[in-house]
Amino acid sequence: MALCSEISNRNYLSPIGFKLTIDKAPKSVYFSNQANIPSIDVGVSVQSNYLRDIPIPGDKMEFEDFTFQFMVDENLENYRELQRWMRGISYPESLSEIYNWQISETNKNPDRVRDLERHLVSDGSLIVLTSNNTNNFQIKFTDLWPYSLSTLNFDATESDYNYMSATVRFKYTMYNIIDINGNPL
Repeated sequence: MALCSEISNRNYLSPIGFKLTIDKAPKSVYFSNQANIPSIDVGVSVQSNYLRDIPIPGDKMEFEDFTFQFMVDENLENYRELQRWMRGISYPESLSEIYNWQISETNKNPDRVRDLERHLVSDGSLIVLTSNNTNNFQIKFTDLWPYSLSTLNFDATESDYNYMSATVRFKYTMYNIIDINGNPL
């Protein structure tokens, strides 16, 4: 069997060709203007040797956070959408508030633990476009949840008129690169 040494598609990947979908944050992703494919790191183990230690591949894979930036709308609807999600998975203003929220969520389904876990997270996709702006492939994220939402800084001394943008950082269980039909690449 001969190996193919040439790239079949010689078009370059465009940094502006993407769409984003996150089930629990549709308003935020609509105004997204930056996103990333997170890096992956494989852990390293060390095999001891009397001459020198030898690095060998480890058994755990580490994923960088998924981050996207979005333009904030005038009424803060997209910003508040993410803030409500974060408040719903943490302790908003009082312990009784989170306990009441957890009880209401777990009473919806007899499989209480998994139902609560599914309510905390959301699946999402970063769809990468071709040079002709058609869907090319997607990065499918499983069990996303926001853990950081950036500050919005107001500054009356700004000389340029720049609109507000915010950055949100997500943790997730896994991501996979798949084609548009859902097949692994």
